[in-house]
Amino acid sequence: MSFTAPVREQRLILEEVARVGELEGGPDGDTIDAVLEGAAALAEGAFAPLLRTGDTIGARWDNGIVTMPDGYRAAWRSFVEGGWMTLAAPEERGGQGLPFVLSAALMDDLNAANVGFALCPMLSMGAIEAIEKHGSDELKHDYLPKIVSGEWPATMNLTEPQAGSDVGALKTRAEPNGDGSWRLKGTKIFITYGEHDLSDQIVHMVLARTAGSSEGTRGISLFLVPKLLPDGSRNDLRCVSIEHKMGIHASPTCVMSYGDEGGATGWLIGPENGGMAAMFTMMNNARLNVGLQGIGIAERATQRAVAYALDRKQGQRNRLPVSIADHPDVRRMLLRMRALTMGARALAYYAFGQVDRGTRGDPQAGLRADVLTPLVKAWCTDVGCEVASLGVQVHGGMGYIEETGAAQHLRDARIAPIYEGTNGIQAADLVGRKLGLDGGLAFDGLIADIEAEAVHPSLIALTDAVEVAAASLRDAAPDDRLAGSYPFLTMTSVMVAGWLVERMARSEQADERTKAAAGFFLMTIVPEALGLGAAAEAGAAALYAIPAEALA
Repeated sequence: MSFTAPVREQRLILEEVARVGELEGGPDGDTIDAVLEGAAALAEGAFAPLLRTGDTIGARWDNGIVTMPDGYRAAWRSFVEGGWMTLAAPEERGGQGLPFVLSAALMDDLNAANVGFALCPMLSMGAIEAIEKHGSDELKHDYLPKIVSGEWPATMNLTEPQAGSDVGALKTRAEPNGDGSWRLKGTKIFITYGEHDLSDQIVHMVLARTAGSSEGTRGISLFLVPKLLPDGSRNDLRCVSIEHKMGIHASPTCVMSYGDEGGATGWLIGPENGGMAAMFTMMNNARLNVGLQGIGIAERATQRAVAYALDRKQGQRNRLPVSIADHPDVRRMLLRMRALTMGARALAYYAFGQVDRGTRGDPQAGLRADVLTPLVKAWCTDVGCEVASLGVQVHGGMGYIEETGAAQHLRDARIAPIYEGTNGIQAADLVGRKLGLDGGLAFDGLIADIEAEAVHPSLIALTDAVEVAAASLRDAAPDDRLAGSYPFLTMTSVMVAGWLVERMARSEQADERTKAAAGFFLMTIVPEALGLGAAAEAGAAALYAIPAEALA
């Protein structure tokens, strides 16, 4: 089944939700159209045709060398030569300086077309931001132009066997060489695109400890460690193996070993022991982009399910044979898939637009983007899983058969709620940090804006419930706050998405599909979220009523 990029919906969201035309120095309509249409052509023509081979053949490892499936190198060249990596990068580094939200539309399309492939440029986007903000002038000069062009993809190296979500437990070490460079020794796991043949050079962003550093995250530094050194020789690093995964088979998930022969050469990014601040710049970028993975997969799964439901003839209505799309329960699933996908897309693009406003000097928008980031990462990836699962259900038994392609979307989607900070960590961040951001004004200002604009009774009721739950969680004991964090995150995400799809439906540009999906969202999905209020405020007592062993 072919993929068609949702250009019309993207344009509507950019105009009515992200309001990209109001950005200072923002692009004109012709530029926006050119980006949307060009991104659609790239996704449909270069990335989408490789989805199946990426899944069935995948990246292959042999003695430290990772080979991508046929066609991937040519598609990557199309991406690089088209200048797509440069879209939102700084102009002084060879970028186009366009709004971050336009890169969201690009990644939305690439994720829908081939999420395993799209992971490669995603990490480079975060690396560009981290080096630009924290790197030395020399590193910026030597590395940013090639990363910005796409010629040198970048990676993020945090996780170790004993240090997953607890990054402070990492053991990789760095020692100074005396010439401004450092020697790194250690092992990293789950490194996306840690090795591949799309390019000769790969730029690794690696967290490590220096001698005498504090325990925990305060003693961590960030280093730039290239696969090839400036003189062209191979650095002391290698890919030991790649993981055999449930999904995203096109993406090589590598075990990387640094310093087997004395030490991998790297250069410090930011101050010593300042690694977490630099890495969080990259991680927050990645978390927003992982939210787009959920949206892209949801879009592809929805298109596939609708096509199948229209084609599959089963049963009758009014004594006439019909496609399964005419049966109420199938129609319910299809409309739910479309409504959730549209709501998630609106939430994500809105967050990207707030980042743009923050970087242009609006501090309140920057704070709002901080509040929205855990919502985008968590809820949008939950949507990806739910929509992909519904897509399998629409296909019936054929959905469970790999040849239809529906199962791949579910397998690919399942990682997104896990990496770049599990969705539980996102919920903890929401109630632990973001509720109190700027003295609580950042979150309360969002509520106030929604209250001023919401019309649908269910949305008004949900906004009131979120406001009450927020007050309760602010006063709650730590365990009680964390126990209610996930339902609270879902309530808040649906509230914001409901506000935005209601805005979309009021637009003169809204078509029948947009209005129907928005109506379903407000009538069905918003009331469901309203029902989570009790769970958000229930506290932790029930969770600890019996020991964990008793749950076995």
